[in-house]
Amino acid sequence: MPPRTDPAHQRPSGVVAVAVWRMLGLMLLGLALCAMAFRAPQRDLTSLVPRWAPAPSDFIELRLPGTSTPQLLHVRDQGPAGARPPLLLLHGLGSSLHSWEGWVAQLQGRYRVITVDLPGLGLSGPSPQGRYSTEEDLNFITALMAQLKLDRVVLGGHSLGAQLAWQFAAKHPERVEALVLVNGGWQQPSALQHPPIGFQLLGLDALLSPLLNDILPRPLLRQTLQQLWGDPSAVSSELVQRHYELIQRQGHREALRQRWQVLRANPSEPSTVSQTPTLILWGERDTYIPQQATRDLTASWPHSRWHTFAHLGHMPQEEDPRASVEPVLEFLHSLKP
Repeated sequence: MPPRTDPAHQRPSGVVAVAVWRMLGLMLLGLALCAMAFRAPQRDLTSLVPRWAPAPSDFIELRLPGTSTPQLLHVRDQGPAGARPPLLLLHGLGSSLHSWEGWVAQLQGRYRVITVDLPGLGLSGPSPQGRYSTEEDLNFITALMAQLKLDRVVLGGHSLGAQLAWQFAAKHPERVEALVLVNGGWQQPSALQHPPIGFQLLGLDALLSPLLNDILPRPLLRQTLQQLWGDPSAVSSELVQRHYELIQRQGHREALRQRWQVLRANPSEPSTVSQTPTLILWGERDTYIPQQATRDLTASWPHSRWHTFAHLGHMPQEEDPRASVEPVLEFLHSLKP
């Protein structure tokens, strides 16, 4: 008699094929349901302007060297026009000039404060060349200052904006009167601790990432913001809605993906800003960027000072604008006229 075979180990190829196709079908069905439930198609700029760009918002066309197509920029220029020194504030990755609103409310009585959406983010248009390298951003700052007739500024930045601020100061020290760096400075990709889930999705395979151009789960966006806040319960529905709508701006999600890829693939080189007075602010509950890298960077800067906030996370200027701007006011007052 032939040996008995355990039926449990018999897997005819046809049965396996059916199981595989069923699994694929369920996956496709799940993707389709997700697309229907979280559909958030790209939106034209004109549909976002009434709510997110009221006065004093303005849109300017910036011509960058070597380009024929101008860069459309969303900017706000607030406070006394002749006040010295003027402040130019740069936001972080995935954010917008709105993140500075709390600070501007406290500063604009005495200082001229200029905030801008970086190319491809907020309400600014995508880069006409489709490039988002550090060098492109530094050229952008130079061109913006020239167009606004700003000889010297106090240059402030948060996260990615902080990194761009000190790199610009290292390259053009004569253009920067002082620096204000907020939870950012020297960002080594290998040192980033716990990127929020939304940022992790930006690293998806190129074949899958375009799906996010039309899908934006609001719960995922809320979770991403909560990971950046010192107190996750303080993330309001209004804050989520602002990010939800601005990220739908046409070209925003593709620019965000490219910027994340550049950040991950091209670490900044450490440098010294030897003569520039520098204030570094840090929310101690930041689980994303380790402050030690920036402490190491600025340890050799003779005119730098630190101020930390035990109760705040990665976004001090938004989490507690009043508390986080107080050291800035003191710092600005200490600068020589």
